Amino acid sequence: MQPPKKHKEEEKRLEVLKSKNILDSEADPRFDAITKKAATLLGAPISTVSIVDEDREWFKSCVGLDQKEGPRDVSFCGHALLSDNVFICEDTLEDERFKDNPYVVGEPYIRFYAGIRLLDKESGLPMGVFCVKDKKSRNFSIEELDRFLSLGIEAENLLNNL
Repeated sequence: MQPPKKHKEEEKRLEVLKSKNILDSEADPRFDAITKKAATLLGAPISTVSIVDEDREWFKSCVGLDQKEGPRDVSFCGHALLSDNVFICEDTLEDERFKDNPYVVGEPYIRFYAGIRLLDKESGLPMGVFCVKDKKSRNFSIEELDRFLSLGIEAENLLNNL
């Protein structure tokens, strides 16, 4: 397993994130609507809006998992946070970064991951990631990718207008 690296402007990114006062905030039905829609439209059992801080990914919204957060060093979203494009792993068991990840070899047995970072509109720095996860390997069709990108934009806009 390869833990995700830190962002090249990690200190500034964390300052921006803290200034938003979103970490550990109350549930918001607007975010829940996005993750529920993603799970339904994309046939993915898990969808989250994850805010990535120093040591954890905290779920502003989560469908399909009982947890509210997880360690950053084993998070898929920690990797997606650094990607300029959609970050997709079609089969986690075939990917050196993830094949022995505790979320791959144990519950919830993630086999597919797609994430897109959510940027702060003022600084351009990533605050978190919108993602979907599946328990079976797969790939996105063009239509699914388009839906995923649209939902990611919706999540990013909502995050910037809190």
